[in-house]
Amino acid sequence: MQNLAGIELPEPRLDSPTSIESALRRRRSVREFLSRPVTLAQVSQLLWAAQGLTGNEGRRTAPSAGALYPLELLVVAGNPGELPAGIYRYRPGSHDLVLVHEGDRRRPLASAALGQEWVAQAPLTLAITAVFDRTARKYGQRARRYVDMEAGHAAQNIHLQAVALDLGTVVVGAFDDAEVSKVLGLAGNEQPLCLMPIGTPRP
Repeated sequence: MQNLAGIELPEPRLDSPTSIESALRRRRSVREFLSRPVTLAQVSQLLWAAQGLTGNEGRRTAPSAGALYPLELLVVAGNPGELPAGIYRYRPGSHDLVLVHEGDRRRPLASAALGQEWVAQAPLTLAITAVFDRTARKYGQRARRYVDMEAGHAAQNIHLQAVALDLGTVVVGAFDDAEVSKVLGLAGNEQPLCLMPIGTPRP
């Protein structure tokens, strides 16, 4: 199921009381979460930090080789809250979400991630995926390296933004690519790179 109308996200804030130095100092990998839902404003801020637009030229928050932007972001939402359970695709240009699949898919995603329970327990997971052809058309075999570097930039942005929102996350790279692609409903030219379960850290 796909709803092309989109769910409009709140405007991201462009300043906060958390300094970059404080976020770097506090950043840790978090694997235990409270069941508290992540708000739509927090989802908006996390997505903007990862791939949001930062100017009229279409530039984004994470650097991209040749400004070709091969990365895609999907949200796997579970706990009832402002964002109904389902899988959504982020559109940076309009800063909104498009529904891909209805329903809570966290458990199948955790199974595809080799049984890592924090993927099932976190209120939501951000999946960073890539369409390598966008970069390979210009850079050939170097595209793999450039896209992986770009994913690292986006993941660190998510980490630091999560800290500023009093949330926690961890980068998950151990999973069955084919199974994750199936759960997320990815096309054949799109590959999963990492999963980032996000929520309020358990004390």
